[in-house]
Amino acid sequence: MTDQSEWTGKVGNVWADEWRRTDRSFGPVTERLLQVARAAPFVQALDIGCGAGEISVDLAKGAASSRVLGVDISGDLLDVARARSGDLPNLRFELSDAASWMAGEAEKPDLLVSRHGVMFFADPSAAFAHIRAQSAAGARLVFSCFRERGENEWARELASVVPSDGDTLPDPDAPGPFAFGRQERVTHLLAQAGWTDIAFEAVDYGMVAGQGGDAVADALSYFQRIGPIARAAAALEPSTKEAMLERLLALLEGHHRDGEVSLPAACWIVTARAPA
Repeated sequence: MTDQSEWTGKVGNVWADEWRRTDRSFGPVTERLLQVARAAPFVQALDIGCGAGEISVDLAKGAASSRVLGVDISGDLLDVARARSGDLPNLRFELSDAASWMAGEAEKPDLLVSRHGVMFFADPSAAFAHIRAQSAAGARLVFSCFRERGENEWARELASVVPSDGDTLPDPDAPGPFAFGRQERVTHLLAQAGWTDIAFEAVDYGMVAGQGGDAVADALSYFQRIGPIARAAAALEPSTKEAMLERLLALLEGHHRDGEVSLPAACWIVTARAPA
């Protein structure tokens, strides 16, 4: 997933359909991200790449006198976000790319938050500079992102079951899930865009892929809908796909404990501040 066409086409539809399992997979990250975001009061929050709206809804519910705006480029995901938000009067959603979103006079955010929604900017330095320019003086930025691919066992293990075509790994700095994995790069991008007080917290957690009476089948189904397995399966011949799924099944069975399948994952919680 590297550009708007993927989020607004078939892939966006799938993520909208799978929002419950996707939210589940981020559980501990969501909890810690919200803890950091709520560490200080806010008047106006902007949820960047809000997706199906979990962060936006939780922020709005926990701060009834504050306003929350969630922006995303997927209309399908925003439909889910609006449906799950009910009638919260302090929350709204907008179809927009945060890299070009313009704040109204009364909605310059003093809190900007994102759960894994900032790694896909085509020009991240320009995007963060634009976002800072739309923010209130002294605004807080809080976002999560995966650490480097090599630190994320879930990515290495899923890649191991996909047939290799001999290609080298993609550019680690290209827009994608691991684009913000290197602390030095993220620090440089944010500083270049005018953000200050940049800090990182490492979070290691279990990415829950399956739960319940048949957690392995749940996980097998989930990975065939979203991520590298789903992309590979769409391009493989039936016999090759079947062999890949057999390897995936064995992998998931190895991570099955007490009615849950979870794979080790590693992310950053990044914080920064706009100049006062």
